[in-house]
Amino acid sequence: MSAPISSAMVLAAGLGLRLRPITETLPKPLVAVAGRSMLDRALDALVDAGIGTCIVNTHYLGHMIADHLRRRSMPPVRISAEEELLDTGGGVARALPMLGPEPFFVVNADILWEEGPNDLALARLADAFDAARLDALLLVVPRDRAVGYDGAGDFTLDDDGRLARRGAAARAPYVFTGVQVLHPRLLAGCPAGPFSLNVLYDRAIEAGRLGGLVHDGRWFHIGTVEGLRRAEAGLKAGPP
Repeated sequence: MSAPISSAMVLAAGLGLRLRPITETLPKPLVAVAGRSMLDRALDALVDAGIGTCIVNTHYLGHMIADHLRRRSMPPVRISAEEELLDTGGGVARALPMLGPEPFFVVNADILWEEGPNDLALARLADAFDAARLDALLLVVPRDRAVGYDGAGDFTLDDDGRLARRGAAARAPYVFTGVQVLHPRLLAGCPAGPFSLNVLYDRAIEAGRLGGLVHDGRWFHIGTVEGLRRAEAGLKAGPP
């Protein structure tokens, strides 16, 4: 890594439609899993990683997230309130002036992971990110450690640590966790308005500059009420 990572963005603007009826009155990042909200879990992980600047974007029920953040003292948070939902890429692009010129973490506020035996996931990402080789480094998890996930997987990973899409294959071995390091140059020439970070991942794949790091703990897919139940049961039971 060329320099310590000191800034981060937490993506907290989504609608959480599949988690209804819970999210009819509560934004998904504030949904509690085993007694702690997903947003607090993400922010606590960033505190543990030594983050000094954190941007949280908001849209749906954003006032509730803002009220919640005012009750926290760490990490220092600035809110990027979106009148129009900008999707993941548009949200990061809008916040880029606040994030600074160096690589930064981006963490989805509606996911949950357990730390593995080797080190903190964010510390491992920071150590593994090589700005000379990569524009983005995604934390991925094997499908068998993605609790509650029943999809076909997102990526393959080569011996040099670079990611490729599943493509026409029936399955891919790795699932993207929603945790990553991005270099600001990834967003150079990005679309205006709403767009997905997937647009930039595909561009980085073509250039051979999208890396992957395998998470060594469990990751919980909380897309539905059933997924929430499974995550709480899994956390209560502890690692297998």
